[in-house]
Amino acid sequence: MGQTDSYGNAISTGSAAACAAYDRGVHLFLGANLGAVGAFEEAVGHDPAFALGHAALARARMMGGDMAGAKAAIGRARALDADTREGSHIAAIGLLLDGKAFEARTAVKAHVRDHPLDALVAQLCSNVFGLIGFSGEVGREAELLAYTGSLLPHYGDDWWMMSMHALSLCETGQIDASMALMEKSLALNPRNANASHFKAHAQYEAGETGAGRAYLADWLKEYDDRGVMHGHLSWHVALWALHAGDEAAMWDALDSRIGPGAARGLPINVLTDTAALLYRAELAGFSVAPERWQQLSDYAAQYFPQTGQSFADMHAALSHAMAGQTDRLARIAEEAKGFAGDLVRPVAQAWGAIARHDWTGALEELTQVMGSTERLGGSRAQRDLLELTYANVLMKLGHPNEACRSLQTRRQVLAASPPLAGFA
Repeated sequence: MGQTDSYGNAISTGSAAACAAYDRGVHLFLGANLGAVGAFEEAVGHDPAFALGHAALARARMMGGDMAGAKAAIGRARALDADTREGSHIAAIGLLLDGKAFEARTAVKAHVRDHPLDALVAQLCSNVFGLIGFSGEVGREAELLAYTGSLLPHYGDDWWMMSMHALSLCETGQIDASMALMEKSLALNPRNANASHFKAHAQYEAGETGAGRAYLADWLKEYDDRGVMHGHLSWHVALWALHAGDEAAMWDALDSRIGPGAARGLPINVLTDTAALLYRAELAGFSVAPERWQQLSDYAAQYFPQTGQSFADMHAALSHAMAGQTDRLARIAEEAKGFAGDLVRPVAQAWGAIARHDWTGALEELTQVMGSTERLGGSRAQRDLLELTYANVLMKLGHPNEACRSLQTRRQVLAASPPLAGFA
């Protein structure tokens, strides 16, 4: 006899133990907590023919950076007989693992129309690092809001979906509504790492530097440093330390929890968080040792040898430019492909111009992308790297008033006291 998961979906295992382990894994995964891989391994151990258990294991291994293990697990899921819903579920995750992002996004949207409570599939499109967030399309923030808004009524008082919709509200400027929903989510599950992360975004957008830094530093005390979000949450703490002028705390966070050799998260987070923090530190007037850029350039070359992930490519190009690795930079500037490759190319050229102190050239390149930076991916907080860079280039060219106007009209939260050396 089949079982029913915690979201009310019928699942094709007759093992109550497999179902219980599967549910535990789903909740750990949705909360970005350690242990999902082990729970899903336990589920398929109880029932080796449990197709969804193998698919969930594939997704959890993927988020743990184990791509070989993920592909092996999705292969086993595909080989097992599955009903219509489970077959559609497995197909969506399989398309993602096959690198077919557009097809996966289409499949997810079709699947959740019929099965909105299939959370592991719904999750694939649900935040700024999901299939909508990395679509490279204009209006993807509004699309994400529409997506989570359409799912929210089906979930009731569910801590995971509330946290997802709260982020969508935050990224479309609805900070008060976002914070209210996030607090409701955290009250139901205080250890939801995604909700703590999204609360940090709301606090950042509200300009709550001190409160945000204190909240997240305290929350991290109980979060395993092997958790997928640990390094990125530490990046938020370090960014607030930078904004507060606390250079020692910023470097400590970078060297112990964020950068290559310290963070245990995904390479895309290690690269993008480290590159952004290093350059924002330079913009703020801190001295960055050349060895740091060289180490990061080597890391980028190792983990992202080919272009195609535009958000990573943009930060890899920054690392190569600052390290003086002109050949690596030129390859990205000339060959960038992926969901926003057409924008990565001028951004890469801009980083090269900045490294040469060619401020006029940098302005010409950045002007091409500033109207559509959302296409590059990432959150507003992450894309502030470009906003601050653009303002700094204007200042270098002797246009401080234009730099001020740019921040006031585009990122008002930064305008009053931006972390830019020499800004007045």
